Amino acid sequence: MPTPFLLELRTAAESAKAVETSFRQEAARQIAVLEQDRAFAFRRLNFMQMIADAMAAAESEDIAVANAFAALRTRLGWDADSEARSEVISHFAPVALAMFRDTNGNQSAIIRAALADFEHWYSEARGSGFWTLFEQQMPDTAVVDF
Repeated sequence: MPTPFLLELRTAAESAKAVETSFRQEAARQIAVLEQDRAFAFRRLNFMQMIADAMAAAESEDIAVANAFAALRTRLGWDADSEARSEVISHFAPVALAMFRDTNGNQSAIIRAALADFEHWYSEARGSGFWTLFEQQMPDTAVVDF
């Protein structure tokens, strides 16, 4: 028969276990949030670098924006247009314009605001973040040996 002392130790042990489990669950949630933030930050960097590269040689605003749209379509694998895709592209236009108009490199706040507005619009309109589009995996293609 357990003594009150042993029952107290058991209660303390179970309490410590519950605190540890709760901490581990919260830590896992925090890590998941930080992991997504990091992934989105690198997706944002890589995508915007690709857009900047596509626009770099453009001699006019129209060509620069067209190059940005082409890069966006290519990166997302959008071979054909749809109403939803056209809507995304049109909402991305202010970002491309801000980047093109930043000829002396000191308008980063304007570009950042345009990108934030685009991301906010996309999230509100589509119910998920724009950067989740980059998570879509290509289906495996069967390999056939002859």
